[in-house]
Amino acid sequence: MNDILIISNYYPPEKGAAANRIEQLALKLNQNGYEVSVISPLPNYPKGELFPEYKGRFFVTEKIQNITLKRLWIYPSNSSNIFKRIVSTFSFSSVLFFYLLFAKTPKKVIVQSPPLLLSFVSVFALWIKRKKIILNVSDLWPTAAIELKVLKKNSISHKILLFIERFIYKKATHIFGQSNEIIDHIHSVFPEKKCFLYRNYPDHFVENVIQENDNSTEPIKLFYAGLLGVAQGVFELIQQLNLENLNVELHIFGDGAEKAQIVNYMNQNPMQKIIFHGMLDRNVLHEKLMSLDIALVPLKTRIYGSVPSKIFEYSALGFPILYFGGGEGESIVAENNLGWVVPVEDFEGLNVALQKISETGKDKIQSMKKTIFLHAKSNFNLDLQMKNLIENDAF
Repeated sequence: MNDILIISNYYPPEKGAAANRIEQLALKLNQNGYEVSVISPLPNYPKGELFPEYKGRFFVTEKIQNITLKRLWIYPSNSSNIFKRIVSTFSFSSVLFFYLLFAKTPKKVIVQSPPLLLSFVSVFALWIKRKKIILNVSDLWPTAAIELKVLKKNSISHKILLFIERFIYKKATHIFGQSNEIIDHIHSVFPEKKCFLYRNYPDHFVENVIQENDNSTEPIKLFYAGLLGVAQGVFELIQQLNLENLNVELHIFGDGAEKAQIVNYMNQNPMQKIIFHGMLDRNVLHEKLMSLDIALVPLKTRIYGSVPSKIFEYSALGFPILYFGGGEGESIVAENNLGWVVPVEDFEGLNVALQKISETGKDKIQSMKKTIFLHAKSNFNLDLQMKNLIENDAF
């Protein structure tokens, strides 16, 4: 049996797309005959504090769903204080570096990037030990940081991150990119580097996922579920929405830096037809979503290389998508007839789309759900993708 290690900054019981994505990769590799282990920090995301069952512990090894988990110490923080965030990042990275140098590790290792410092430390240590390094790039940093205006172009920090980015690409044996834009970017730097497209397809197709609900008299229920952070821009979005005269309401699920602002705004504007549910376990969330109608997938700005995994996750649940993020994700939604596309940052266009959705009617949306579910089941197939990657010696 092949041994393979995955290094990630997130893993369940932490919530969110990043943790779910890595867990899914680990489980699929195990189902295909690999003995999989994962190294991650002690669970602390998104609140920036250790989960109760891991407090007071420096190192934890456990086995869950046949995956061996090695959880290393971290000084957790989600503080807005940049110094505390840097200390948190360095704490896990330094422990990880020495662990990788001195512990016995498999010949094949998958390294998740970003975060860049974590991937740099991992790639550097594994390169010294002459391991086969498979770099899994889900977003382009520092490019995304520049586009989100959290980093100034050509600053010292930018130049350091560019060096790190080039280093990990160069030392990786080969690279997975979640989008064609990511692969194009890597080839612009290292044209000969072997790359594979690895979409974040879901693994939850269920034949009875589309429920027949007699709720034609209810409003159309739009929802956002996920991180409430800077990149998603949900706080700005809800301030721009005009739902007052529409047969549409918005349900928000999640947690993150903008949560307090969102809740405060809703308390001050109770007539906005926006309902906040907080963070739910993934299985509970999916059950709750079954009574809703359309998934909202926003990004604050167009981020080169980014394709939100929610596109594939929600289409696999049969939800039409209102996409408001630009880039390659926009093309995927449009080309696969998954719903509605609005140019990023075009709030006037967003309200026009909501007007059209309000006029669509529940019956039409129910029909769209069935069509989208069947299309996703045939075209966003994780098992087939994994089979093709294994046949092409990607692992």
